[in-house]
Amino acid sequence: MNMIALSVNRRAVQALAEPRTNLADFVREKLDLTGTHLGCEHGVCGACTVLLDGMPARSCITYAVACEGAEVTTIEGLDEDDVTSELRSAFTREHALQCGYCTPGMLVSARDLVLRLPQADERLIRVGLSGNLCRCTGYVGIVRAVQSVIEARRVRNIPPEPGGGRKILGPVGSGRSLDRGTDLAERMRSVETEQTSPGGSSSVDSIPDFIPATVLEQQFSVAHPPERVFAMFGDIAAVAACLAGASLTAPPKPERVEGEIRVRIGPIAATFSGAARVERSPGDMSGRIVGIGNDRRSRSSTQGEIRYRLVPSEQGTRVDLSIGYTLTGMLAQVGRPGLVRDLAARLIAEFAGNLDRRLSGTLPADAVAADLNGMTLGFSLLRERVARWFGRFSSNKDGAA
Repeated sequence: MNMIALSVNRRAVQALAEPRTNLADFVREKLDLTGTHLGCEHGVCGACTVLLDGMPARSCITYAVACEGAEVTTIEGLDEDDVTSELRSAFTREHALQCGYCTPGMLVSARDLVLRLPQADERLIRVGLSGNLCRCTGYVGIVRAVQSVIEARRVRNIPPEPGGGRKILGPVGSGRSLDRGTDLAERMRSVETEQTSPGGSSSVDSIPDFIPATVLEQQFSVAHPPERVFAMFGDIAAVAACLAGASLTAPPKPERVEGEIRVRIGPIAATFSGAARVERSPGDMSGRIVGIGNDRRSRSSTQGEIRYRLVPSEQGTRVDLSIGYTLTGMLAQVGRPGLVRDLAARLIAEFAGNLDRRLSGTLPADAVAADLNGMTLGFSLLRERVARWFGRFSSNKDGAA
């Protein structure tokens, strides 16, 4: 169970939730906000639509623990909302509801359209409501109701709100919880502008500190003295060549590096392009790398932080790692902490082996690590777990005998 803190209908809430609990079940069962309905539970019908940080989101496919620090607004939280009140009256007037099961989600989505569409365009309204299914009305009354509200507001010279509407697919993340109110996608756009501008700025101000959503602690050892390992860590190009799927897209600078990481998990392929700032402390042989990147294809964004410290050991050097990251967008749906933790352990083991071979001179200087294939690593981890399970079963059987 995880304790999560978030705002629901402008009220601070803290409650325990299992990692697998979706946001719809959380607000219904933990907070007794039963206006949010569950229909298909696959993110198709739209009955569970709520506002997450002001944007419509499918609460049945959004994990509650992923909403740490977010602002959630259910249909109950829109009781005093002017736009929603107008829509309720219009739905009644235009006979836009019958059984009413889809209506809460329909109102949340319709409110978003009223706020951002410049005019009552029937085609745009139908497209905007295409993710909300109704088995009763035939949609004609619903469309008329939304049209009438948009027309009435524009006649009263109430303009559409700029910048409204969803920007990415998949569960919406909380920009506030990621970095004190600064939106991750906006920061990513500033990094992209910097990378594509003539000459490219060497400033690292666009890569700020952040609070990771997930932190993993790992360590490994290499049979080389700490001074040599620390010097190796200063060669970013060499380090990137040891990391599966990583490559540089521009010559590294003392405090900044630009590159990409390629990941494949079954049919899902992603290439996160971005930049990172590099900090090093020779006094205690420690360092930190803070990066930000995005995958254009899935419209997913991530921030990551790697802290390392080198400690002398009998084997040579122990490397203590702290890896923190935050992932938003479509790929956040497959970024389950347990799987990520196992894959990170295997990835770090491969990195340690490549690093040791490079320090020993047995890995060619121009060698590049293979792309990160999560499916291959996943099958390898599955084989190991099955072997451990059978090992325990065999031990228990022998003990019982």
